[in-house]
Amino acid sequence: MTLRLHNTATGRKEAFAPLDPSHVRMYVCGPTVYDRPHVGNARPVVVFDALYRLLRRRWPKVTYVRNVTDVDDKIMAAAAANGEPIAALTDRVLAAFHADAEALGALPPDVEPRATEHIDDMIDMIGRLLERKHAYLDEKEEHVLFKVPGIDDYGALSRRGRSDRPAGARAGAAPWKRVPADFVLWKPSRADQPGWESPWGRGRPGWHIECSAMSARYLGESFDIHGGGRDLIFPHHENERAQSQCAYDSAASARYWVHNGYVTAGGRKMAKSLGNFVTVADALGEAPGEAVRLAMLKTHYRHPFDWSAAAVAEARRELDRFYRALAAHPGPPPAADAPAPPDVEAALDDDLNTPRA
Repeated sequence: MTLRLHNTATGRKEAFAPLDPSHVRMYVCGPTVYDRPHVGNARPVVVFDALYRLLRRRWPKVTYVRNVTDVDDKIMAAAAANGEPIAALTDRVLAAFHADAEALGALPPDVEPRATEHIDDMIDMIGRLLERKHAYLDEKEEHVLFKVPGIDDYGALSRRGRSDRPAGARAGAAPWKRVPADFVLWKPSRADQPGWESPWGRGRPGWHIECSAMSARYLGESFDIHGGGRDLIFPHHENERAQSQCAYDSAASARYWVHNGYVTAGGRKMAKSLGNFVTVADALGEAPGEAVRLAMLKTHYRHPFDWSAAAVAEARRELDRFYRALAAHPGPPPAADAPAPPDVEAALDDDLNTPRA
C-alpha cells in the first residue's frame, strides 16, 4: 500500500515518503484565538485528524504539531471590545476550541505550541534573516520586513505573483515597505499593546514568522507535511515557505503541502466577515459531533463542502444505519486497530478519499 497525497507545491498527487522512514512529522496551522470557532475553522481539524490517524496506522512514530496564534491584532481588538484582558480571552477561546475539537472526535496533537511562548525563537529567526540580507529595517527602524524581491521562486506555491495582494489589502497602506509584496516580521507595540523586548525595540511578531519558527523548533528545518485550509496558501504559506528557506538554506521547509477546501454556506465561503457562519457550538446543538464529522468527511477534503442542516441530517441517518448494522452483527465489535478492508485502505491511500472509503 502506498499513500498518495495531493501536493499543492507541485499541483499533483505524489507518493508519500517521509524524510525519516520511522518518523512522520506534520505541522498544521491552528486557531487564532479571538472568537468561538465556526464550522469552516473546524474542517481542517477533522481533515488532518483523519490524516493523522491514517499515518499512525502506517508508521511507528508520528509527530503532529498544531500551533495556537495567541498574539494578533484581531485578538487585541476583540479583548478591547469585550473589556477583558487578552490572556483571559485567549484562554477562554482556546478552551472552547479544545472542547469543540474533542466533540468532533479529533485527537489532540502531539505538540500544541502557543506563539507567545516562542517569541525568542521568532526573534532568533528574524536575526538570521537580517544577517543573510533577506530582511531589512524600515527607515524609522521600527519594522523588520522580509525582502520578497530577493527570492527567485516566490509565488511557486500559490502560483501568484509578487504584485498580488491578499483579498482586502489596501494599496499604500504600509508606507514603510520598499515594495508592496514585502511583509512584516516584527512591528512596534505601543505601551498599551502586548510587546516583547528585541534588538529592534519593544514589539511583537508578524503572523507568518510564528509558524516558521515553531515548525522548525519542533520538527526541524525540513519536515514532511504542512497542512491547513486553502485560504492560507497565499499569503501565509507562501511567506512561510520563503522565510524558512532563506533562514535555513532548505530546498523546502515542508516536502508536501496539503490544503483542505473551503466550507461554504449557500455557495459562499463561510466567514465571520460575511456573517454567514455557523459556530461549531451551534452545530453541536443540532447534531452529535460524529454526525457533523461524517458530514464533512462525505466530501473529499480538497473540494468545497457546502454546510447545510440537510447535509448533517443525512449524515446522522447514515450513522444510525451503521449503528443498527453493528448491533445486528454477532460477536464483539472489531478492535479499533483491526485491519480495515482492502478497498477502504485503497480509498484512503488515494489522497485521503474519505467519501469513497
